[in-house]
Amino acid sequence: MEIKYIDGPLLKKMIFFAAQNLQNNKEFVNNLNVFPVPDGDTGTNMALTIQFAVKEISNINTNELSKIIDTGANGSLMGARGNSGVILSQLFRGFAKECKNKEILKLKDFAQALQSGTDMAYKAVMKPTEGTILTITREVSKFAVENVEKFQSLETFLEKIIEYGNNVLSETPNMLSVLKEAGVVDAGGKGFMYILEGAYKAFFEENFKESERFSYSIINEFKKKNSKTNSSSNIKFGYCTEFMIIAKKVSTDIIKSYLSKMGDSLLVVGDDNKIKVHIHTNHPGKVIEYALQIGELINIKIDNMREQHRNQFDFKEERMRSIEEKNYGFITVATGKGIIEIFKDLGVDSIIQGGQTMNPSTEDFIKEINKIHAKHIYILPNNSNIFMAANQAKEISNKNVYIIPTKTIPQGISALLAFNPENNSIDNYKNMKDTIKKVKTGQVTFAVRDTQVNNLKINKNDIIGIYDGNIITVGKDINEVAIQLIQEMLEDDDELITIFTGEGVSKKHREFIQEKIEDHFSQLDIEIHEGGQPLYYYIISVE
Repeated sequence: MEIKYIDGPLLKKMIFFAAQNLQNNKEFVNNLNVFPVPDGDTGTNMALTIQFAVKEISNINTNELSKIIDTGANGSLMGARGNSGVILSQLFRGFAKECKNKEILKLKDFAQALQSGTDMAYKAVMKPTEGTILTITREVSKFAVENVEKFQSLETFLEKIIEYGNNVLSETPNMLSVLKEAGVVDAGGKGFMYILEGAYKAFFEENFKESERFSYSIINEFKKKNSKTNSSSNIKFGYCTEFMIIAKKVSTDIIKSYLSKMGDSLLVVGDDNKIKVHIHTNHPGKVIEYALQIGELINIKIDNMREQHRNQFDFKEERMRSIEEKNYGFITVATGKGIIEIFKDLGVDSIIQGGQTMNPSTEDFIKEINKIHAKHIYILPNNSNIFMAANQAKEISNKNVYIIPTKTIPQGISALLAFNPENNSIDNYKNMKDTIKKVKTGQVTFAVRDTQVNNLKINKNDIIGIYDGNIITVGKDINEVAIQLIQEMLEDDDELITIFTGEGVSKKHREFIQEKIEDHFSQLDIEIHEGGQPLYYYIISVE
């Protein structure tokens, strides 16, 4: 029996099967990541996004087509993670727009809805790149609109759409050189094709309870992954102490040398006349007394971390609440115990656990925005794959939100250090954006598969050094690759190297890399912090 149109129950079934098919194949999509690094998450992000659509649809009791797709679109909007997830949510929104006030979708309606989804997705991307998911959706919708009159049944129509879409997908390596060099097709485009193929399966498989059963599995798995806590009993130095020193011709090296004996998490940054100091210590009075001998102190802040201790992801309610609305609030995305503590100490109001492989959703940002009682709220994504979800939250929120385009953890830290509470919100926004342009970031990790990138032959488990998004060095030894990476990053006017060590890096390795770096780059200031980040042995900043 031929299907001539889509009604509400069939649309729901198609969405559920589409989500199930993507869930079943998300790891394959993840592995299409161009770089062979252990953080490919396109499949996971798209699967999470569409499963939030399923979750919302499962909570309503209606067979109205427009109500079902509107609900799914809203779910995907709030659940969108990563750039691919945000694009998928826009495809949902555009599709839903075309379904407004319709009880059924005929073949022509379906084709127009695909086109409307593509149009909406393109509007969400500032500079679309050819050979990506947008290319696939554009060509698929164009084929559907131009050829719909040739078909009588939805099954045959969608089958040909899928066949055409897969042909376009196979050509993406010829459209984007990085795909060709890596020997893969576009991950987002493949995820979209899995969605269409899943929807097609709904025509032939009667029982979709299995699809309903899966709907919360990956969401719960994601939340469980981010639910670890730490104890205040592990805090060695109990007082977070920070201040600004105003003086003439102050040596940061002398301050670092003296204060390094009085605690940990030491940050001493600034110029000859104005230096910001941050330290965890058990004797804040002694630190303040020493600093007073150097110059005038402003912006003094001392927090008892043991008393005010919070877990890594949720701040205590009383710390989040303010009787009076303050001028500025900050949200950042981070992972790793040490890195999270640094952001807390720099005055961040809310830290969303995430980053590589754990991209927060639009809803995650909205929740944190709503918790902060501030006139101006700055969001630091610290990852280029999180920008779109953050921007989507900004558009939804009625608060005054600024997105600082930080792509890395070092950029996020530098942006916060550049913030001046005495400046107005626009000046701070400009200063923070300008500051991150001066920060160069490198990462050291391992390859998850054999490939060739930037004319470098890479074997699985090789150590790779990444600089500003490009793999530039490959080797077998973590520290040797780190040294080579720093050499590539350094320029004549650079003064500071900062290294954040990963969760698998022992104290012995930290001491070894510090000694090696000091030997190679004795003319520069060097700071090493226990970051605790997963996946990356080292995150390196050069300024």
